[in-house]
Amino acid sequence: MQLQFLGTGAGVPSKKRNVSSIALKLLPENNQIWLFDCGEATQHMILKTPIKPRKITKIFISHLHGDHIFGIPGFLSSRSHQGGVEPVDIYGPVGLEEYVRTTLKISQSKLGYQLIFHELTHDGVVYEDNQFIVSTVKLEHIIPSYGFRIVEKDTVGHLDAHKLTELGIPAGPLYGKIKKGETITYGGKTICGSDFISPPVKGRRLAIIFDTRSCQQRYSLAKDVDVLVHEATFMSEEQNLAHSYYHSTIKDATDLAIKADAKHLLLTHISSRYVGESCSRFVAEAKSLFKQTKVMNDLECFEIVRED
Repeated sequence: MQLQFLGTGAGVPSKKRNVSSIALKLLPENNQIWLFDCGEATQHMILKTPIKPRKITKIFISHLHGDHIFGIPGFLSSRSHQGGVEPVDIYGPVGLEEYVRTTLKISQSKLGYQLIFHELTHDGVVYEDNQFIVSTVKLEHIIPSYGFRIVEKDTVGHLDAHKLTELGIPAGPLYGKIKKGETITYGGKTICGSDFISPPVKGRRLAIIFDTRSCQQRYSLAKDVDVLVHEATFMSEEQNLAHSYYHSTIKDATDLAIKADAKHLLLTHISSRYVGESCSRFVAEAKSLFKQTKVMNDLECFEIVRED
């Protein structure tokens, strides 16, 4: 499970940062890539990566401001031209389907695959399969804006085959029963499956929070995550400005990471005002408030590893 940041800027693109988009690469897990927000020129950024557009099967949109959605029609059209045939599920606030279908219709863009829209109207689970659960919570922004929590389900522990071999239990169908936790009898011995399986492997947890003021609602998304991705449009000295624009500061993000016991904090959606020396101050402040903070740059990756 790996995050790649395709755009880390706020509002408008700059020479250093494109606007918001993050790819969650789940290729080892389910051979898919999920996209979170799709600002202008997202497809151009993808061209600089190994990402294959046809592998992107889900797009999650936080809110309908242009710097988070202007890249959707172009990406979808190019995906079709590049051989994408699998359907794409698109999750986002009410109005997203109208925007996408209208732009495709007016531009006479025809797709070779189906679009399936899931418009968000309330908090809760929006997607679940046998591996992952994705849930949303409405945040505080000028327009409806949602944060996302992605939870990988726990998996069955590992079978201690070495210990079974020492007891003379031959590999084969019996191992399958033991791994299911069943109790078997072999050679006069009673084998309880649970005694030969390690504890369940805890799934990884991730929260992605784009545009929002500091608000209590964020906590349920961020609690105990391995990685918290959070917008930090402004340095903490600009708290009043951030509040008036319904955005967050570095301190808003680090305070949440500390309160929620997040293991890592990745900051994105950085104002273009922070360049040169002010960018260095931005990074220094972030690290001083929460040691496990990283200010992300375009195209950077972050591996989400299983923590013991």
